[in-house]
Amino acid sequence: MRNSVKIYILIAMLILSSCSGLDLLPLTQATSGTWFASDDEVEMAANEFYKMGYWSPVLEDTEQESDNFTYRNSNRNEILNGTLNGQTWYVISLWSQNYKAITLANILLDKTENANGLSVDKVKQFRAEAYFVRACKYATLISYFGDVVYLTTNINIDQSLKLGRTPKKDVIPLVYADFDRAIADLPVSYISNTEQRFTKGAALAMKARFALYNNDWAIAAQAAKSCIDLRIYDLHPDFVNLFLATTKNTKENILLIPRSIENGVTLSDWLVNNELTRNATGYGAATPSWDLFAAFLCTDGLPIDKSPLFDPHNPFKNRDPRCSKTIVEFGTNHLNFDYNPHPDSLNVMNYLTGKRQKNSDNRAVDQYASFNALVWKKGINSTWLENGKKVENDYVIMRFADILLMYAEAKIELNEIDETVISAINRVRARAYGVAVTDVNKYPSVTFNIQSIMRQIVRLERRVEFANEGLRYMDLVRWKLAAKALNTKNYGILYPATLLRQVVTSKGLWFWPSTPKIDDDGIADFSAMENADQIAVLSQRVWDDRQYLWPIPTEEITTNNNIKQNPGY
Repeated sequence: MRNSVKIYILIAMLILSSCSGLDLLPLTQATSGTWFASDDEVEMAANEFYKMGYWSPVLEDTEQESDNFTYRNSNRNEILNGTLNGQTWYVISLWSQNYKAITLANILLDKTENANGLSVDKVKQFRAEAYFVRACKYATLISYFGDVVYLTTNINIDQSLKLGRTPKKDVIPLVYADFDRAIADLPVSYISNTEQRFTKGAALAMKARFALYNNDWAIAAQAAKSCIDLRIYDLHPDFVNLFLATTKNTKENILLIPRSIENGVTLSDWLVNNELTRNATGYGAATPSWDLFAAFLCTDGLPIDKSPLFDPHNPFKNRDPRCSKTIVEFGTNHLNFDYNPHPDSLNVMNYLTGKRQKNSDNRAVDQYASFNALVWKKGINSTWLENGKKVENDYVIMRFADILLMYAEAKIELNEIDETVISAINRVRARAYGVAVTDVNKYPSVTFNIQSIMRQIVRLERRVEFANEGLRYMDLVRWKLAAKALNTKNYGILYPATLLRQVVTSKGLWFWPSTPKIDDDGIADFSAMENADQIAVLSQRVWDDRQYLWPIPTEEITTNNNIKQNPGY
C-alpha cells in the first residue's frame, strides 16, 4: 500500500465532498476541474476543515495516556505500557489525519492563489482558514513526531517518493508564519454568535500553545496577551455548567468543534458507557486516578499532605471546589442515584423511583464497579442518558482559562512575574470558588513572585483546571516530567469487599487509610499504604524515554527510504 502522504495527494479532492453535514456537492462532481470556480465551492472546500476527525484526540476526549486516568486494572494503551511502536493504531491515525488536513489546506491555497471571479473578501477569509489549519496540523505533528515531512503545495506521487523529513527547527518558523497569516486575515468574530468558524483569537491562542510546547516563551506570552487584549473572551461564571452539552456559545470557548445529535456527530459509545456509572447503566470503568484526586489543594491553598484541613477519611471535605466538580463526591446525587462506593452501602436511593435499590456502584455488589471508587463528574449529567446515550458535548480545543494560564506560565519562565501574571492565575482560581478575583479572602489567592514557586503553582493549576480535557499528557512531555509521573503505580481499593472491610473499613480507615505524600511536582506517593497492604495495586505504568517522540508509522518508513525513523523504534 502506498504511504499516507502519497495517498492524500491522490484522493484529497475526492474527500472534499465527504464532510458530514456540510457537503453540498455529490461525489461524482468533486474533481479538480469543477471545484473552486465560485465562492460557494471555495466555502464547501473550507467546510471540510471542520470535520471532527481532523481535530479530536485519537484517544477520545480523555487523558488515557496520563496519570490522571484509570481504566480498572489495565493501562489501556501502549504509552503507559512503554510499548509504543509504528504500528500502534493511534500513531497511524494521528499522522494520517493531520496530513489529510494539510493536503486539503494546500489544495485550497493552490487553487485560490490567483482566483478570478471570486469575492476578494471570501477568498481572503478561506485562505486564512487554510493557513490556520496547516499551522495547527504541523504544530501537532511537530509536537508528537519532531521532524516532519513538510510540503506546502500539491505534488505528484513520484515526487512524494523523494520526500524526507525536514528538521523541526526549520519548520517551526514556517508554522509561526502560517499562524501570522491567519491572524492577519481571520475576523475577530462573526455577526452570528452561533457560527463556529475559525477566528483571529483562535489563531492567536493556538500559536501561543505551539510556542509554549517549544519553550518559545516570549512568543507564547505575546500571542496569549494579544488574545486577551481582544477583550471578547472571558471566564464562564459556572465551572460545572461550562462543560455540559447544553452550554453553547459561552465567551470562554475560543476554538471548538461542535457535536450534534441531529448531524450525527456525538461522543463515542465507548467513552459514554465507560464514564457513566453502573447504576446509570454504564460501566464505571474509565475513572479519575487517585493521583489526580490527591492533586487538588485544600481550601487554604496547601497540598493535602501539608494542610491541617485534610482528612483522608473524608477526602472531599475542605478541597478546591473543582475537586467535587470534576470527581463525584461520595454520598451525593449523580445521575439520579446517590453515589456511594463504601463497602457497607449495599443499597442506594434511586431518585427517579423514590426507592432504594441494589447499589451497582459498589464492588461489594458488582465486582466491575469502579476499581478505585472514583468516577468522573465533569461534563456529565442526565442528558447522557437520553437519546439512546447519544451525547453532544462540544469538543473544546481551546478556552480562555488556557490562555490565562499559558500567559502566566510563559511570563514565569521568562522570570517576568508581575501583577498581570498573578492576576491571570487568580482569575482562574477565583472562578473555581465562584467569587470575584478581588475577593482574596474567599479563595486561596496567589501572592508569590518567586519563579520556582510560581512554576509549581501554574503547573498544578493546569492539572486541576483541565482534568480530563486531554492536555495532561503533552504538559508532562514538555515539562519533561513524563518519566517521573508515568513510571508510577495505579492504585485502587482492596478487593474483595470482605478484605476491604477487614483491613480498612472496620478500623475506621475508609476512604484512604492515611494521607499520601505530595512532592514538589505534585506527584503523589501512596507507597506507605501499599507497603501496609491497605490498598490495591491495579497496574504499573511504564514509561520509556523514547516516547518523548512518537514513532513514524511503519508503513511510511517501509515505502519511502527517505523517511527515517525516530530513535529507539
